[in-house]
Amino acid sequence: MTRITITAVKADVGGFVGHSSVHPELLREAERCVGEAITRGLLVDGKVGSCGDDVNLVLTHEHGVDDKEVHGFAWDTFLAGAEVAKRLHLYGAGQDLLADAFSGNVRGLGPGIAELEIEERPSEPIVVFAADKTEPGAWNLPLYKIFCDPFNTAGLVIDPKMHDGFTLEVFDVIEETRALFACPEELYDLLVYIGTPSRYVISRVFRKHDQEEPVAAASTTRLALIAGRYVGKDDPILVVRCQSGLPALGEVLEPFAYPHLVAGWMRGAHHGPLMPCAVADATPARFDGPPRVVGMGFQLADGKLLGPRDLLGDVSFDRARQLALELADHLRQLGPFEPGRLPPSEMEYTTMPEVNERLADRWHAREEVAVR
Repeated sequence: MTRITITAVKADVGGFVGHSSVHPELLREAERCVGEAITRGLLVDGKVGSCGDDVNLVLTHEHGVDDKEVHGFAWDTFLAGAEVAKRLHLYGAGQDLLADAFSGNVRGLGPGIAELEIEERPSEPIVVFAADKTEPGAWNLPLYKIFCDPFNTAGLVIDPKMHDGFTLEVFDVIEETRALFACPEELYDLLVYIGTPSRYVISRVFRKHDQEEPVAAASTTRLALIAGRYVGKDDPILVVRCQSGLPALGEVLEPFAYPHLVAGWMRGAHHGPLMPCAVADATPARFDGPPRVVGMGFQLADGKLLGPRDLLGDVSFDRARQLALELADHLRQLGPFEPGRLPPSEMEYTTMPEVNERLADRWHAREEVAVR
């Protein structure tokens, strides 16, 4: 059977208005590019979506992970979108395109990407999650709950195909190294790292003892580490397979019923609740937020994408949205104080260093400060 690759890739190439949404012309340009790629046979299928000010591409093809032509197509599509954004004077046109030219792979060039190469099952449901105004570590807690927490995923207890657990790959975004943790045996070891989501992010999940067949993949791009300065939040993307020996759709969605706190929000410098919402409501406004997450459900059919179904817009997440707003109220009252604002280690990746540099000569040894 032909193996299918699912490539989910996103980029902010221009906001409408500010950092709040994507202009319809930008989406139409991306749809035109995807349609042409399908016609010429590069792609089996492709869908265009958005979350906040990011354009999301969900692509299927038969070329495998890290294929130069597919990645080049995604890069060219975002470049075309950036040209539309410049013509319309959209905010931050081409913001996530950090390189002058494509070099064979979009990883490290700015766009966030998550890819799975799989053998399609008789029924292959997947969910593509896209988030805005946050970082890749935002997926750590949901992925832990989906694949490791029996209080979230009943199948870990009662499904014999899941009872052995899963293996999670963790990526160190600072050292650019990876480690595998077999769970539940190494659950506590895993938590040592993923509890620091600013540095250690879950990048892939595998069936137990089978690293040839990933069941989830997440983007790991940290824009500030690539650019060496703050250029906007990373706005990650995630692909999760469901059912038939994997977590059920409802188990995959369940972590988002409670809006956990993530880093990002205004100027990438604050903690905020990750609010689940419908795609139509993924247009952050208050304090450029709160951070949003959407869930797009697809059914694969011989590589074709049936959908998307807008999963997190369902009424069963209404309470989560209300709680997110209450948490946002609380955090906003803290203003520039921690934990509303990020700790110093994270503020180094915002524009704060420029302020520190300007005020550097204010600081002296204690005995040298004159008492007024």
